[in-house]
Amino acid sequence: MPNSCYPDDRTIGHTSRSNRVIFSLLLPLVMLSGCGQSEPTITQIDPPEPGGSLNVVTRNSATTYYLDRHGNPAGPEHDLVEAFADANDWEVEWTLAESTSGVLQSLQGGEQQLAAAGLTHLPSRDEHFRQGPTHTDIVEQLVCHRDMRPMPRQVEEMAGVDIRVTEDSSYAAKLQSLVNQHTGIDFEEDPRTTEILLTEVAEKRIDCTVADSNIVQLVRRHFPHLEVAINLTSGDRLGWYLPANQQALANMADRWMATPEGQESINEVQQRYYAYISEFDFVDLRALNRRIDERLPDFLDLFLEAQEETGMPADLLAALAYQESHWDPQAVSPTGVRGIMMLTQNTAQSLGVDNRLNPAASIDGGARYLADRHQRLPDNLPEPDRTYLALASYNIGRGHVLDAQKLAQELGKDPNSWEDMKEVLPLKADKRYYPQTRYGYARGYEPVHYVQRIRNYQDVIAPAMQWLPLSAGEP
Repeated sequence: MPNSCYPDDRTIGHTSRSNRVIFSLLLPLVMLSGCGQSEPTITQIDPPEPGGSLNVVTRNSATTYYLDRHGNPAGPEHDLVEAFADANDWEVEWTLAESTSGVLQSLQGGEQQLAAAGLTHLPSRDEHFRQGPTHTDIVEQLVCHRDMRPMPRQVEEMAGVDIRVTEDSSYAAKLQSLVNQHTGIDFEEDPRTTEILLTEVAEKRIDCTVADSNIVQLVRRHFPHLEVAINLTSGDRLGWYLPANQQALANMADRWMATPEGQESINEVQQRYYAYISEFDFVDLRALNRRIDERLPDFLDLFLEAQEETGMPADLLAALAYQESHWDPQAVSPTGVRGIMMLTQNTAQSLGVDNRLNPAASIDGGARYLADRHQRLPDNLPEPDRTYLALASYNIGRGHVLDAQKLAQELGKDPNSWEDMKEVLPLKADKRYYPQTRYGYARGYEPVHYVQRIRNYQDVIAPAMQWLPLSAGEP
């Protein structure tokens, strides 16, 4: 990034707890004091008082801040900042910038106290801002289309490749260093976000882009033709930045992030947003995206109707059905379960489902069965753990889940925490433990993978359901 002021950007602010939306236009570039001049002595500002507000700028993305299906703020940066604010009795005033450049310009404009937007710590940024704590390990990766020939596998082979990256990003800084060291490498800075540029690569509009590995990990589930060509760095850390006059707040953030509470918050973020994401097999993910186009429209209205009847999210039901049958209403397993929701004969009878191969009856029955598993869990069990345990019960049976919850208590673990139950459920296959349980042996590792796969599928299916047409009737 050059030693100059950042370009103007519009921002939209959100107050997380009151869900109040504010609109603000950042000061024009010409009004930024000290631009292009030697900096005056910096007068330090005290952090907010308890009960006060912390002004934080970020940007919309799956790795920073977004609104979930219920309209509630979520995202890795959101959760970490909220935990930090809670520890200090602050409310958070969120401002959304359209780009990394906008985040940095907003921070330099003096209106924000903290930038939490998946920012890599760079010497060029350190010239303008105070470093905050870091929280996520990433690698910067050159990402190209899977069909690109020849695929660059070494830095020298990047010569002549059409590479575009988000402007004022750490990727631009890295590529500039490569341009200075190698002949023929060139790149273009683009005002669009990294996520959009990855989409451009997937649709073959550009050859390659550069992105952090955590962004690539999330985006390539939707675009299986994206391929990591080269790791351009051996490892970087994402973290926060603060204005130069916020040294005391930076120190508070550093101290909090190093505490057991801060480290637990980082761990919770990793578990919620990244740890469950397995490496999709390319063929499997390609098949999912193909079936979203070819099969899901035939059943979309049935999933939506089941959501209305049971309260179970339609995208969750669609992901569950894909895990069970790949949306094949005629599916039959060697053990006798059948239909798009793969119901057993006994379960179907208990639900009043006469024909398991009828997709409407199967989806309705499967949704009611999952809702029953969900309802039978303790009232004080929070989401998303409640849904994950309900899915485990759908897969392995309620009795085995109850066994595992009791075993968790005996082992000093939380029976209502999916993170703890992921460790305990496999013990149902361990002869040191299952003989003492009421329902005995079970392949307890299966529901752990089952839930993980459904979460992966749901993340790919959910956005697609926003634009798919409803079916005209039963297939």
